[in-house]
Amino acid sequence: MTEAAVRTEELTKTYWPGRGRAKEVRAVRGIDLEVRRGELFGLIGANGAGKSTMIGMLNTLITPTSGRAWVMGADVAREPMRIKRRCAVVGQHSSMDRELSVAENLEFSGRYTGLRPREARARAAELLERFDLTGRKDALAMHVSGGQLRRMVIARALMRTPELLFLDEPTAGIDPQTRITLWQHLDRLRESGLTMLATTHYLEEAEAICDRVAIIDGGKLIACDTVDALKAAGNTAVTVTFDGPPPVLPGRLLGRPGTVSSQVDGGRLRVITSRPDGLVGELTAAAAQANVSVVDVSTIQSSLQSVYLALTGRVYNAGRRVEI
Repeated sequence: MTEAAVRTEELTKTYWPGRGRAKEVRAVRGIDLEVRRGELFGLIGANGAGKSTMIGMLNTLITPTSGRAWVMGADVAREPMRIKRRCAVVGQHSSMDRELSVAENLEFSGRYTGLRPREARARAAELLERFDLTGRKDALAMHVSGGQLRRMVIARALMRTPELLFLDEPTAGIDPQTRITLWQHLDRLRESGLTMLATTHYLEEAEAICDRVAIIDGGKLIACDTVDALKAAGNTAVTVTFDGPPPVLPGRLLGRPGTVSSQVDGGRLRVITSRPDGLVGELTAAAAQANVSVVDVSTIQSSLQSVYLALTGRVYNAGRRVEI
């Protein structure tokens, strides 16, 4: 079996009182996780859930309190240099040299990692074209837009051709249209075979681009699967409108396997269920027996947002980001 890109066992990080902390903070609490090679894996959760601490431990910037972790087969505690050579990190904040041009920022980064001048220029040119930055290659970093800056940061991280790319809130602070453009670039990177581990508190982002996601809340891993599998485990809202009183009362529906709740509003019946298969057919048959016709049917499947709310009870603000 192919070795996992990332594997953790009971990984824990505790910050002790001091330096502005009145009491100990258990940022990460015994997480077992596995990221497969070639996938775009998302860590989702509220601000302060422990996502950035996880990334910090995996890229060797933060020392775990207990537990173990391996990145590309290397132990994070014992072999940090092996990890640094094979991985790259895109943090939440840019560290670009504002007085250098876009191309110079990439070329100098390549030189720092051992590329010869000609190799660095060729690699930079390749990445500038891949991220649609060729037209801005001579612009100073201080003069590019927020979206262009984010693409620059990712392109610079790829100068060393890493096997694993860590992305900590890669689209934070940029507008929705620019975010979608960046998703497209990340999707192309995945198609090239690059393994990526990204944190995000934008649920629609995780739903759009991630192969699998892990939901972290209060430092604990509470769910991990594909988006489709997580959504399938959630509830579905089925609304059926009749041309008369609904033939099935809520009390009867509550006895149906998977039914969470039901409500009648005039000729409309709304059922929340985890097992929607066959429900509309049953209601249609009951309607025919009662000489009532079905006028309209609508089904709203569970979303990653609804699954997140069910698992954490957190508030989701206007479909944009999760807040504590």
